[in-house]
Amino acid sequence: MHNKKRVFVAVTNDVSTDQRVHKVCTYLIKKGFDITVYGRVLPNTIPVDRSYKIHRAKHWFKHNFLFYAEYNLRLFFYLLFKEYDYIISNDLDTLTACFVSSKFKSKTSLVYDSHELFSEGPELQGRNFVKGFWKRLEDLFLPRIKKSYTVSQSIVDFYNDRYQNDMGLIRNLPLLHRKIRIEEVNFPTQNKVVLYQGVLNPGRGIKPMIKALHFIDGVDLVIIGYGKVEEELKTFVELEKLEGRVHFLGRVAHEILPNYTAKADVGMVLEEPLGKSFEYSLPNKLFDYIHAELPVISGNLIEINRIVKTFKVGVVVESYDPKAIADAVKEILENESLRNKIKENQRKAKTELCWEEEEKKLDHYFLN
Repeated sequence: MHNKKRVFVAVTNDVSTDQRVHKVCTYLIKKGFDITVYGRVLPNTIPVDRSYKIHRAKHWFKHNFLFYAEYNLRLFFYLLFKEYDYIISNDLDTLTACFVSSKFKSKTSLVYDSHELFSEGPELQGRNFVKGFWKRLEDLFLPRIKKSYTVSQSIVDFYNDRYQNDMGLIRNLPLLHRKIRIEEVNFPTQNKVVLYQGVLNPGRGIKPMIKALHFIDGVDLVIIGYGKVEEELKTFVELEKLEGRVHFLGRVAHEILPNYTAKADVGMVLEEPLGKSFEYSLPNKLFDYIHAELPVISGNLIEINRIVKTFKVGVVVESYDPKAIADAVKEILENESLRNKIKENQRKAKTELCWEEEEKKLDHYFLN
């Protein structure tokens, strides 16, 4: 007899690096659920040992519409012959199979976790047909889902205005008491360090930050992460003749990353307004910086602004002009009392802006 309630979790991204999915699964394990995560085999996947089952399927197609069609078709047939109490669909690209298969099972409750404003993503800007396809899926499914939540208040408001679907808010916050492998790490420079950590994709404000180095002495930029614009950024650094002052450290394991974050002097969150998905985003790195008591310089986007200004944890740059960015960095580095005040505010903020507090809101979706 299977006494535990069973939860099926569908993702298309890398199970080994998706911290949000892992935190939700860990919460469900604590509440006594039996978890199966369904992901896919990806080229750079790291093997992981988790306290829940992971099923990874190999796909013929790697991206675009053919991948989406293959993934959902295979997922639908996988779910059709299994019984679960809950299905968690992570993002719109898993939702078709999760929604349709849940309709075949009277005892299965569908929960939708929207990690971003999917139909307004930066990669969809100017691609009207593809954007229209994802919007039609949102129009079809979102008004019909009883239990859904997302990552920022602006996305909540956007979907609730459009669909009146009572979407909730579960932000992707770090654990206050997370397992960190304490290691002595060093940056490849003696200068002060502005840190960028995260995916190297367009619109992250890295080029304006590189240009800002021309207006500041004794400050280097350290970039931790990987992504599609990595080579483009390295070429840009050469064009700007700043090879000695911009350092690419590549991919760093999650358990070691906080050692680097804590050693930096300023953390940058200069996301640019490339579509509503970016404008409404709350990047993980913002909260990682707060937890590391690393003063923040941030761009002028609504959700990031709300955190930086409400908790007074950094300086907001009004434009992406390199001189303005340089001035903001200097303001933090040269004003010791401002720096101390920011760090004091961060010590208070992180006890509120942590997963231990945020996960309590999941009770509404799984324990009611």
